Amino acid sequence: MAWHVATVVAVRDETPVARTIVLDVPSWPGHLAGQHVDLRLTAEDGYSTQRGYSLAAPANGHRIELTVQRVEDGEVSPHLTRVVEVGDVFELRGPIGGWFVWRPEDTAPVLLLAGGSGIVPLMAMIRARRSPVPFRLLYSVRRPADRFYVDELRNPPPGVDVTYVYTRNPPEDWPRPPERLNATDLATAGWPADLTPDCFVCGPTGFVEAAADLLVGLGHDPSRIRTERFGTGGD
Repeated sequence: MAWHVATVVAVRDETPVARTIVLDVPSWPGHLAGQHVDLRLTAEDGYSTQRGYSLAAPANGHRIELTVQRVEDGEVSPHLTRVVEVGDVFELRGPIGGWFVWRPEDTAPVLLLAGGSGIVPLMAMIRARRSPVPFRLLYSVRRPADRFYVDELRNPPPGVDVTYVYTRNPPEDWPRPPERLNATDLATAGWPADLTPDCFVCGPTGFVEAAADLLVGLGHDPSRIRTERFGTGGD
């Protein structure tokens, strides 16, 4: 798979530790929502390293978006979230992945379950939606300050329902105590299994495994549950 030259054309902070980077990639072949890329950085002394990041939006011509959350002891994410500026140049390889994808021509209801920065590829699916296909997003975060894409999800497009689950520090007026995503959340804010929704789950490994088990326990067809997970040590 070929490497593409990518130039930073914009950056915007999503949270105190997460940043969206908009890149112009003249040779970009296009991609599907849910796919990811390998990003390679090369220092002046020739040292090179690479990491995988999810695409945060559908392709807009030659322009693509990545959202990166900083891992304080990481090697790449601190650079991307603190140092990178407009005009910097990277190399990208992709798009990668053909299973964890949503296509605009798909017609089944969609259930999105996000844990933390796992929202990124799911946001690409919401942004790629052009039809009346109904989406429901359950977004699990520790506290309000951890939410990505706050303004956009505060006013989602018609047909997209957004529900937050706070696991540590909810807003003062939040009607429930902090707790992890549970079967009641899925029963009340998700889709019933008999509607055969396409389910996409993304987040840390523990979140993904627990959410997938809950879906299966509620009768969802395992073949319609697609998962994408990341460990705690990567950046």
